[in-house]
Amino acid sequence: MTQPVTPELREWLVAQLRAGFDEPQVVAAMLASGWDEAVARQALAGVLATMPPEPAAATATLPAGRLPAIDLTASPLRVDAGDRWVDIVVSLNHPQVVVLGNLLSGRECDALIESARPALARSRTVETRTGGEEVNADRTSSGMFFQRGQTPEVTALEERIARLCQWPVSHGEGIQVLHYRPGAEYKPHYDYFDPDEPGTPTILRRGGQRLATLVMYLNEPARGGATTFPDVGLQVAPVRGNAVFFSYDRPHPSTRTLHGGAPVIEGEKWVATKWLREREFT
Repeated sequence: MTQPVTPELREWLVAQLRAGFDEPQVVAAMLASGWDEAVARQALAGVLATMPPEPAAATATLPAGRLPAIDLTASPLRVDAGDRWVDIVVSLNHPQVVVLGNLLSGRECDALIESARPALARSRTVETRTGGEEVNADRTSSGMFFQRGQTPEVTALEERIARLCQWPVSHGEGIQVLHYRPGAEYKPHYDYFDPDEPGTPTILRRGGQRLATLVMYLNEPARGGATTFPDVGLQVAPVRGNAVFFSYDRPHPSTRTLHGGAPVIEGEKWVATKWLREREFT
């Protein structure tokens, strides 16, 4: 018997997409409810093709063109991050890269590692063809995501980052902790979502484009594990408690923000990553 695509089903599909569920999740929910897969995919494709964008007033909460940024106008040795002073180790103008010292205490680094350890799984990357996730051979770490405010250490760090980068806590993804064993790496890549990929509109519904990245080092491997920026020949050593911030004003290689995690040669590496979005991330 043919399963009809009713107005009620279309309304339900729109509601799921507006709530931030990606296409694979929506299809899986339909299959679990007894829908034929071909019908489910056809109905979803029809909704995606006709669904109007959300009104600008409902999604844009900051001035257009504004980016997360660390205030370096006075060439400071250190900046006030609210609950601690953070050192400015080095900075570049293009790409906009700032290496930070003393962003986290040793106690905070240890707490993040121990809280993350039980939840680690093979790291995935965003699959921009569909808007879902996939295991990628270029990324051989294990990792997990904290929810915003999940632990006292996460809450304190999120507030510190918000003040440091002049960007609301609500506009950041949950902190991701990654663990690299010897030989593990993340080959050079961009953090923004490629606008030419078909799955990108689905990804952007949860908070718009990524605008900036903060990589925080929770320990020090014996050898290897630097964060590399191949376009500018920069390597940032993984020093415990330090971090590297970089922003990108457009989703394009002209930002020169190609970066990667070099292979760990000896020991292990723990990092925490925070991505900042255009709008509130839901």
